[in-house]
Amino acid sequence: MSDKSPPDGPPRRQMSEAHDRHHAEQRRKRRDAARLQQPGKPYGKAAGGGQGFGGRGRAPIEREDPAAYYVYGLHPVRHALLNPARRKSVLHVTANALQRLDLEGRMPDEVEIREAQPKALDRLVGSDAVHQGCVLAVEPLQPRALEELAESDLLLVLDQVTDPHNVGAIMRSAVAMGAGALITTSRHSPAETGVLAKSASGALDLVDHIEVRNLAETLETLAGLGFATIGLDSEGPQSLENTIEAGSRVALVLGSEGKGLRQKTRETCAALARVDMPGEIKSLNVSNAAILALYIARSKIGRR
Repeated sequence: MSDKSPPDGPPRRQMSEAHDRHHAEQRRKRRDAARLQQPGKPYGKAAGGGQGFGGRGRAPIEREDPAAYYVYGLHPVRHALLNPARRKSVLHVTANALQRLDLEGRMPDEVEIREAQPKALDRLVGSDAVHQGCVLAVEPLQPRALEELAESDLLLVLDQVTDPHNVGAIMRSAVAMGAGALITTSRHSPAETGVLAKSASGALDLVDHIEVRNLAETLETLAGLGFATIGLDSEGPQSLENTIEAGSRVALVLGSEGKGLRQKTRETCAALARVDMPGEIKSLNVSNAAILALYIARSKIGRR
């Protein structure tokens, strides 16, 4: 259902994202090491932004808490500030951006506001980051277990979708269509970075983002919770509309950019389905395929 992702951006953006990924990977290794000491504990995480990253040749930003990172941009910052489950500390903001955030009387008491000039914000997140005059230091949201999603009627599962811009766009679509959570693999998927936060445009704090180690086992768990696990495949035996039963609970599974679903994932899904398109092009970018599939699913299962 997906074709290849858009080509990479200019060199400055590539370096910023590479820096982001490096620190995200280090954070992920520390987290995985801690989990090995708690083998029986279910885990996941709600998505956040990215650890602070610099521009070309800039040294990593030092913080007392290595798990903290920066969310930037008006929409991501506003939703992070308004999320009571989000731990946040310092808002670096221009006078104009503070006014545009429009949070008078709703600013959390624990947040320290530091007025800053745009160039100072560039030094925090990189001159190529579109921060719109506001940068917020935050910590990741606490993880949720799959069993806590039992009340949801629509979930979205990504099988090694790697591009943070695609995943961010998918998060926005998940929120728009009322999905209960976005589930991704802990490897070969974007970690919590500023790039992901900006691409999600506030959706990070509006939908649960859960990482899992073994996707096949997760799909089996979801089936046990009453979800129909449906993998999207351009050569599926029947259309998605005819696969989803009215009023059912659905977990849609989308494959990676270019390769689609892995074989083990295909075998574990309860059904494979296609999205029929009348035009000459039969495949879509994974983020476009996601919103189309979510819309079809929502129209079939209705609202709770």
